[in-house]
Order: sequence, then structure tokens, then C-alpha cells
Amino acid sequence: MPSKDPARPARPRIHCLSKKTRSEELADWHDFPTNFYLSICRHGIKKLESLIAVILLSIQISSPLPLVGWDSLSISPATAVLYSPDTKVPRTGELALRKAIPANTSMKTIQESLEDISYLLRIPQRKPFGTMEGNVKKALKIAVDEKDSILASLPTNLKEKGSTLYASLIDGKGGLQALLESIKDKDPDKVSVGLASSLDTVAEIELLQAPGLSFLLPKQYLNYPRLTGRGIVEFTIEKGDGSTFSPEAGGELRKTATIQVAVDGYSAPLTAGNFAKLVIDGAYDGAKLNCTDQAVLSDSGLDKNGYNVPLEIMPSGQFEPLYRTTLNVQDGELPILPLSVYGAVAMAHSEVSEEYSSPYQFFFYLYDKRNAGLGGLSFDEGQFSVFGYTIVGKDILPQIKTGDVIRSAKLVEGQDRLILPNES
Repeated sequence: MPSKDPARPARPRIHCLSKKTRSEELADWHDFPTNFYLSICRHGIKKLESLIAVILLSIQISSPLPLVGWDSLSISPATAVLYSPDTKVPRTGELALRKAIPANTSMKTIQESLEDISYLLRIPQRKPFGTMEGNVKKALKIAVDEKDSILASLPTNLKEKGSTLYASLIDGKGGLQALLESIKDKDPDKVSVGLASSLDTVAEIELLQAPGLSFLLPKQYLNYPRLTGRGIVEFTIEKGDGSTFSPEAGGELRKTATIQVAVDGYSAPLTAGNFAKLVIDGAYDGAKLNCTDQAVLSDSGLDKNGYNVPLEIMPSGQFEPLYRTTLNVQDGELPILPLSVYGAVAMAHSEVSEEYSSPYQFFFYLYDKRNAGLGGLSFDEGQFSVFGYTIVGKDILPQIKTGDVIRSAKLVEGQDRLILPNES
């Protein structure tokens, strides 16, 4: 199982309550012959209750409708999160980043309605195309009815671009009307392609709407660098032993490889801001990389004027991050930016306290569902400050070996959203 820090040895985190074996139960019954039949009756009732609870959980997973009136057989949030195979945590960096954009309420409702189709497409049996059609019609109605208020939320200099995108969302080739036709044709592949196109357009509009941070930072953190939006960092990686990376399709062997990371200041402004500043300062140029089964870590021994940033995690459903505290996924607390995504980028813990992130050392998380909990969650979920995802070069991550080098790191987008303390 994953360790709390990728650089530390793994240790088990979750323990199951011990249960009596069948032979032990029978031994107990023989010790109480006068209650033998009563024990069997009670045992049977408990078995029936457990069976009903499992059936109810399966229904709850496949249906968004609440189950009312079953309090005596209710399942704790911990069980539901850890054992549900459909725990609604984003499984890709693109989806997590899309969910993290603070935007107009109507746009978010459109997005959520479309995101639900992604989960419906996972159902291996007969696809619920009727439900999907209802979701798209709901999104279309909102898009038409709330058009004026949505476009009014765009900055003046972006209204023309936003209007063009909005028109394509409704009637464009990859828009909602086209998606509705694909659903009516009951073609899952076309639905998947059309859905991706519509959601990309939704994200573009939301990014135009997002003015910056949707919350106020605590006063004690105003002297930290902060990123008030999105940025992209590009790494050039070089093999330390002089070997090469695998060629791209039809290409030649590469002495260097490129990885791009989208960093998200909407959910982790301090962590993303500190990272972006370090990149601009050249702190990672020439840094060596170290590999474990779970992560690719930057060298921890090069502290180049980094800030000792507090652990920063935005919980799902909340409007501002928590600082210096972890999340308890067993109680249903899940982050906006999950660690349980291959290529997630996070800061390691400070050597002094796990309430703080390392001032310099970051890592690419090599999520593997085979080593995750039964709900598909990493055992380290909610323990680190995740601030971005690998969007280009995920195929490079497994090729990196200990001793490889970051030849250069550049902030190629987002420098205009980086606020330094002396600029506040």
C-alpha cells in the first residue's frame, strides 16, 4: 500500500474489524444449548440484514435516488466510500481540472448534467440512453433560458469570444444538439466523442468567466506567492545515463522528452504560486529525479528560496481550501483535486511537519488502481497538496529512472496570474 510520503516505506493504513469464523460461531452455540435455536434465528436475521444492505448499496451505486426509510440498515459513509466501485472521484486530470473551475452557477449546472453522462457510459450492461437524453435536454434548456445571464458574466473584452463559444455549445458540430442526436442513435462511441467535445467547450467558457480566486486568502498567507488561475509548466527531461526515451509514433529515439503540467491556482493558490515562482527562478533546472513504485520525485536537497507552504487542500463541495489539515476519506471527505489520478502532481511533506508541504520537492504520482482501496482511492488520498496534473507526456513518466534530470522547467502560460508578495 502507498506510504504517507512517497519517499517513505509503505505501511498499511486501513484495518478491517476482526470477525468470528464459522467454526467459532458453532462453538459458541454449543456452549449455550438452551439458546441454540434462538441463536440460529438471530444469525439468520443478521445474514438477511447484511444481504439487504448489500442489495441497497448496489441500488444506491446505480441510481442517484436516495433510499428513504432504511435507517436501521444504513451503511456508514466510510463503507460507502471505500467499497463503492463507482465512487465519483474524477479519474482523469482533465476532468478534475474542469470541475475545479469557479464559474457561473448555470454553467456549472450544465456541466454537472453532462458529467453524469460520463458515469452512465461506464455501465457495462445496457446503456441508459433515456437518462442520458434527459440530461442533455436539461443542459440545453438551461443554455437557452439562461443565455443572457451566462454571457453577462463574461468580462467585456472576452464577450465576443464567449458568445462564439456559446453558440457552438448549443448548435455546433460538437455541441449539445449533435450530442442529443448521437444519444438517439444509441451509439456509445459517438456519444463519448460528442460528450468530450461539449465538455471541452463548457470548460473554455468557464475559464473565460473565472475572474480569479473565488475566495479570500487568510491574512497570514497574504505574503506568499499565489497563482490566481491556471498555468502550464513545461519540463524538458534528459536521461542521466545518456540513454534515450522511446520514440513517438513513427518518430526517432529521443535524447530529451517533454512533459507539460497544468497547475491549478483556483483550488491550491499558495501551492501553485510557490511552484510557479520556483520554476521562474530556475530552481528546478538541473534537478535530479528519484523514482519509487508510486512516484517520480524531484531532488529534495535543493532548497532555493522556497516558502514553507502550509498543506493546502480544497474539499469537494467547499468554496475555499483547508490549511494545515488532511481529509478523512473514510468519512466521505474528498478533494476537488484528487491524488488518485495517474500523473497527479503534488508537493511532498515538509521534513519538519506534515502540516506543511516541502518548500521545494514535488512529485508526479504514478497512481495504480491495483494498489488502491476498493473504492479506487489511493490510501494517501487527501494527505498531500495536489496542485496540478500531467496533460502532455504521461507516457514519459514510466520511462523516467532515478538519476534522470530536469534539464529545464518553464512557465509557458499563466505568468500574468502569478502574484508575488511585493505586488500585493
